[in-house]
Amino acid sequence: MLSSAIYPLANPKGVKLECEMCQKTAYIMCSQCRVTYYCDLAHQEADWNGIHEKICQLLIPIRTAPSFLSSAKEREHSEEQMVQRQKHLIDLTRTVAQKLLFEGKHEEAIPGALQSLRFATAVYGSASAELVPSQLLLAEASIGLGQLEEAEEYLSQAQWTVMRTTECVTAIQYKLYRNLGLLYSAKCDNQKALWYFADDIYHATEVYSAFDIHTAGGYFHMANVFYRLEKMDIADSLYTEVTNIWNAYLGELVETEIQKTLWKAGISSPDPGSSVPDLEDVFDEAQEAEAIQVLHAIFDLRNQEYLLKRGKIGRIAHTLAMLYYLFLDFKKATEYGKLALEDSQLFPHSEKEIATIVRLVEMAEKALSYPGGKGPSPSAWANSC
Repeated sequence: MLSSAIYPLANPKGVKLECEMCQKTAYIMCSQCRVTYYCDLAHQEADWNGIHEKICQLLIPIRTAPSFLSSAKEREHSEEQMVQRQKHLIDLTRTVAQKLLFEGKHEEAIPGALQSLRFATAVYGSASAELVPSQLLLAEASIGLGQLEEAEEYLSQAQWTVMRTTECVTAIQYKLYRNLGLLYSAKCDNQKALWYFADDIYHATEVYSAFDIHTAGGYFHMANVFYRLEKMDIADSLYTEVTNIWNAYLGELVETEIQKTLWKAGISSPDPGSSVPDLEDVFDEAQEAEAIQVLHAIFDLRNQEYLLKRGKIGRIAHTLAMLYYLFLDFKKATEYGKLALEDSQLFPHSEKEIATIVRLVEMAEKALSYPGGKGPSPSAWANSC
């Protein structure tokens, strides 16, 4: 719910309050944090929907004047706390903005991207490579809105930073090339788009591997270009590669979640010295949104028979089933799992893959049988196994 606005009667003498969105003179103050200002209600609403609702209270200690600290040690500790708060906000605002971009909400992504750029500038300075991820988010949002000149400006800033700093690493460069590919794809310059997506894949492979979800994004966008060029064989092979990468990645996460449940229930014991990470530590909101966008796009293309369907719809359905199992949406996990099983009965699949799908469907159906459809508690698992 949008916080109510307060109209300041007058700004303090010599102080100009600036709008959070456009830096014009502000006349409205957020009534909840009382440290954020806007030129009008439209900009307040846009900021609230995009990011402010999530960071409203977090801004208070950052934008409130600190109390007097007498010792140098106290001042140093206060400054360290401020930097840590700002770094947390950089991560949070970037994740939210990226998630909105994957969901196709380009306009809503802009406030978070702008905030991440401001905090990154405050922490690292205006010439740091740490600004590049935020500039790329703003570029991607502009591409999605059809504002290609603005996108080019953000990408030019990012390119210049990458070229003149020694701190830029390949992990940043692959994202830059991906956005350049998206820009030229929006311009319908398919050859340049393919060239940049190839650079994206090359640099992502250097940081991660050729069979990693970070690299899969480059394959996916390159497949989209070949699909548009009606080179279906190439597009099909690339979409298959993307599906296989996500299938393997989600398969490991599903197995981890199942083992963790069994260990908590006392049904099995972990290997000595092993540790099971929480799902949130390996799969953030932006990755969730990316998985939904990419996998559903491939599923829809195959299901509508724009691409080869026979023998391949099962793999993408299985991948979606695992995704929704991890999201605790057991109804969708069951639906996609059964679709994968139907395909496995018509076309050759390995016995191991079929057994994995059967187990997943059984687990999802069992979870649906419990109140609320959210699965059993560890004690219920112990009683039923």
